[in-house]
Amino acid sequence: MTEQFDLFQESEEKAVEEVVPREPRVLYFDLETQKSAEDVGGWGNIHLMKLAVGVVWDSLEKKHNVYLEHEARQLVEKLQTADLVVGFNVIGFDYTVLQPEASIDLQDLKTFDMLVDIKKKLGFRLSLDHLAGHTLNAKKSADGLISLQWYKEGKIDQIVEYCKQDVAVTRDLFLFGQEHGFVRYETRSGKLVELPVDWKVEQLI
Repeated sequence: MTEQFDLFQESEEKAVEEVVPREPRVLYFDLETQKSAEDVGGWGNIHLMKLAVGVVWDSLEKKHNVYLEHEARQLVEKLQTADLVVGFNVIGFDYTVLQPEASIDLQDLKTFDMLVDIKKKLGFRLSLDHLAGHTLNAKKSADGLISLQWYKEGKIDQIVEYCKQDVAVTRDLFLFGQEHGFVRYETRSGKLVELPVDWKVEQLI
């Protein structure tokens, strides 16, 4: 009788597992480099810029994961665990910087690049700072040039905090678009416009 009960309980637990779908792991990703475009001979040599700091926000762990230069391969391994990687200019820039440290083609990762989507909709690029400012009333704490200077000065902790903030802004902009179905930007004439977006994770995976 006990054995039958155990079997029943086990089958009931399996049924519950089947009914409750696993929450997808979304990784919000950004990195900072050691070198500028000028340092490496132009924007055609992004792959030579080298990782200074990489930061990932994990939607399941609810925390930032930080990776320094010598941990680039661990960063790649982390990105491989994602159901979806979300970033801003991640396909054209971040992946190109990181690719020399990867044994896989990073372009094969399931990725949603907000910049690519927005450019496709509008026909021109908008910065993360611009979109976050008008959508979330949030601004980046610094810029890439300052980060490069910090690297030269060995101020890695400051780069980490800056990159964390960038990732948080990236995450919050995506989540706002997912929830509300739009993000805001300002036209050249100064008009604030709502841009419709369809950023449902389930559809992007």
